[in-house]
Amino acid sequence: MGKVTGFLEYERLEEGYEPIAARLKTWAEFVIGLNDEQARQQGARCMDCGTPFCSSGCPVNNIIPDFNDMVLHGDWKAAIETLHQTNNFPEFTGRVCPAPCEAACTLNVNDDAVGIKSIEHAIIDRAWAEGWVQPQPPAHKTGKKVAVVGSGPAGLAAAQQLARAGHDVTVFEKNGRIGGLLRYGIPDFKMEKTHIDRRVAQMRSEGVAFRTGVRVGTWPSEGAASKVTHDAQETLAAEQLLAGFDAVLLAGGSETSRDLSVPGRELDGVHFAMEFLPQQNKVNAGDKVKGQIKATGKRVIVIGGGDTGSDCVGTSNRHGAASVTQFELLPRPPEEEDRPLTWPYWPTKLRTSSSHEEGCAREFAIATKAFIAGTGKDKGRVVGLRTVQVLWQGGKMVEVPGSEKEWKADLVLLAMGFVAPVASVLEAFGVEKDARGNAKAGTEALGGYRTNVDKVFAAGDMRRGQSLVVWAIREGRQAARAVDECLMGASLLPR
Repeated sequence: MGKVTGFLEYERLEEGYEPIAARLKTWAEFVIGLNDEQARQQGARCMDCGTPFCSSGCPVNNIIPDFNDMVLHGDWKAAIETLHQTNNFPEFTGRVCPAPCEAACTLNVNDDAVGIKSIEHAIIDRAWAEGWVQPQPPAHKTGKKVAVVGSGPAGLAAAQQLARAGHDVTVFEKNGRIGGLLRYGIPDFKMEKTHIDRRVAQMRSEGVAFRTGVRVGTWPSEGAASKVTHDAQETLAAEQLLAGFDAVLLAGGSETSRDLSVPGRELDGVHFAMEFLPQQNKVNAGDKVKGQIKATGKRVIVIGGGDTGSDCVGTSNRHGAASVTQFELLPRPPEEEDRPLTWPYWPTKLRTSSSHEEGCAREFAIATKAFIAGTGKDKGRVVGLRTVQVLWQGGKMVEVPGSEKEWKADLVLLAMGFVAPVASVLEAFGVEKDARGNAKAGTEALGGYRTNVDKVFAAGDMRRGQSLVVWAIREGRQAARAVDECLMGASLLPR
């Protein structure tokens, strides 16, 4: 423990933001990270607990007290080496992770948690600036070939680990650029895509091959899954991968959006969030998008109160929406959590994102009953919604009599989460699905991440369902070890 009284002397310091008026004019990141002294003070607040709940609260089990202490003493190179032991991509998590480690911080019992996420952000940005992030090619090659389907955080983490173990790894991505939902689901103002590009360049130097514009298995022609973004020009049958590789890891995202089956759903102007968000990311990257969905000058209603809904809010504001309103089916959570009751677990409390602060009305305990169609020149288009307030009694939703209301809307974005991966990919390989439609595979220390199909593994959203980037990285790393064990009989990769 570097400074015994640090948690008494220093307060938690949040990262700053560029002014709202300035950041709404650009798609660039706007978070102002901690400087060296600020990061040092945050590191000093760490109490180096005998039982570091922060590390167990972190899905990748980052060795948090150690790198906090290293930052306190100015040993930044040791800090990034420690961080990279457990996390392949701290520049991703340092920007978009909700930081369950901070909820589990011992200080959070009755004080403000250590700013762990901001320290992680500072460490990795310093590492890239100093040139400490270098390729780590394997000393020996195994001669084994592994196909990774999906280039999101799970697929990339697995591919990097497997390449460093000496295997020949090929990553298949259906879109034109690598990154999966990191690239196409997260707006640039939250994470610029240069961070992905740098890692891809590192991984190429480590021996990973990338094939873009390739979809694996058949693709559905109808329903929510058919609207998943992709610009594939080539299709590979599952049999081709099984014949050409010693192991296949399915690491695609949970991309089947939860739909809202109410009257008027077919109207023009009602879209899934994942129809809306990827288009803007593609435009920012210089791609041409025909008929882009724009919020400019429109009254926007976002249905869904999670991170994807928040991303729709921020994107709509940057388009220049006339107004933005976000609906949440659940009741408004408390401003502060009941810490003695919830610590060290992730608490339910009101969370206001930077996008909300940029301009957004928020409605809670509200259900959409129908979309209202326009007439005349607006025929076939959505012009409003009909809603009702709801109560939650005994775990069941009950409509409040007399609470019906109509809202004007020119654009409705459905951001209610994701129910499963694209089923046709699993079906193409003959992989059994669990009750939620995900690939059925356990996480046991021996034989984990294996599906019912010989030499086919599954990880990330494909296996566990919709989750966080940090959980995807964990699963990718663990699945890599499982594949390595299967191919070699034993593995030195960390689990």
